[in-house]
Amino acid sequence: MKKQTAYRLLAILLLSLGISAAAQNFSDIKPSPQQTAWQDLEFGVIIHFGTNTFLDREWGDGTADPKVFNPSSVDTDQWMKAVKAAGAKYAVLVAKHHDGFTLWPSEQTDYGVKSSPWMNGKGDLVRMASDSARANGLKFGVYLSPWDRHEPKYKDPKAYDEYYLKQLDELSTNYGDLVEFWLDGAGSAGRKYDFESIINELRTYQPNTMVFADVALFKYADLRWVGTESGTISYENWNVIDRTGYLRWRPIEADTPLHKLHWFWHPNDEGTLKSVAELVDVYDNTVGHGGQLMLGIAPDNTGRLPEADVKRLKEFGDAIRRLYSHNLIVDEHAKPASPEEYAALDNDPDTFWSAPSCSHHATLEVTFSKPVTFDRALTMEWLNDGQHIQKYAIEIYKDGTWQRIVEAQAIGHKKIDIFPTVTAQRVRLNLLSTTAEAHIREFQLFMDAGRSGR
Repeated sequence: MKKQTAYRLLAILLLSLGISAAAQNFSDIKPSPQQTAWQDLEFGVIIHFGTNTFLDREWGDGTADPKVFNPSSVDTDQWMKAVKAAGAKYAVLVAKHHDGFTLWPSEQTDYGVKSSPWMNGKGDLVRMASDSARANGLKFGVYLSPWDRHEPKYKDPKAYDEYYLKQLDELSTNYGDLVEFWLDGAGSAGRKYDFESIINELRTYQPNTMVFADVALFKYADLRWVGTESGTISYENWNVIDRTGYLRWRPIEADTPLHKLHWFWHPNDEGTLKSVAELVDVYDNTVGHGGQLMLGIAPDNTGRLPEADVKRLKEFGDAIRRLYSHNLIVDEHAKPASPEEYAALDNDPDTFWSAPSCSHHATLEVTFSKPVTFDRALTMEWLNDGQHIQKYAIEIYKDGTWQRIVEAQAIGHKKIDIFPTVTAQRVRLNLLSTTAEAHIREFQLFMDAGRSGR
């Protein structure tokens, strides 16, 4: 009897080890519901505003007099209306940058808005921004710099960690649900922050907040940095990242400022404003490569976004809407090869088509009533069960044979493929290699009207 019990325990142990080992396969790692919801937001902004705005600089050293912060006409509603016009779904406010100046009346320090002449020291930028974001249908998040060049406690890691946690408590308990908590590694050289305690504290009050951090900075974050501030994902985008054998679902966020190389506002700076074409290219290479776009915007020293920036944000949003609002598969009433495939062709990302069970290859085909002309395809993979597509092609039927116009690897949340203009009546998504049966939320075709006349 004892032997049988021992064998059973051994079998259970071996089985559990086997399950653990299987879970360390890239294709078996799955996202949390909060991560998939965040990925569906696709585009957010990060807002830089503080003493740097009034001193014509990007980096503050913590010595600026709080009295320099005195905007005459703060209009957070104007910010958020411009953000929404651009097509963004959420806004992250830099509540404290590296200079330590707080945009809310923190009880932990006098170095912030409560010591400024703005609103006689009674103002709260975090309150105003969060209220305006939600009033305009946007989600809201915060950035709280771990590096603090003003706070004297920073020299004592233990004392500063306690100080930082208290500031985090203020932000996480007084401003509603936070969609994202943004961290970066500036100032982290030679200093080891207690990120596990920080995230445990955050989770106490904000269990659904997504934590952004560089892979090299923090192992257990929910999101990861792309690696540059160019706003492009230049490599195949797999959502699972390996850090010294630790696999975790960590989708990419690619940050880039609206003004070239400038996160804060600077006077006479319109010449650095990115063009609409540059911004569309950024979108196609971030959102269109399965990642998240985080665009940096900056109010001026009056507290409003410059009119040139507002205009450019709207132009950018209009350009994206023009490019991706007329799905030819829907507009031209294309027919799927089978009724089941319609779920991937209906302009509704809440529905999806599944390839045959246990398959590692499948095709999704549409037929138009007449030939159509297009130059880009948009494909979305249903990721709740993991990222399974490892190689795919887009093909057109021409001269009695299928001809390949795209061949690539990862699809992920959303993939936009742009190619020389083609005309065809039959088109298919050919899933060449999948780790399990694939799931497609959307397959769409578009034509850039501006490009068609070239």
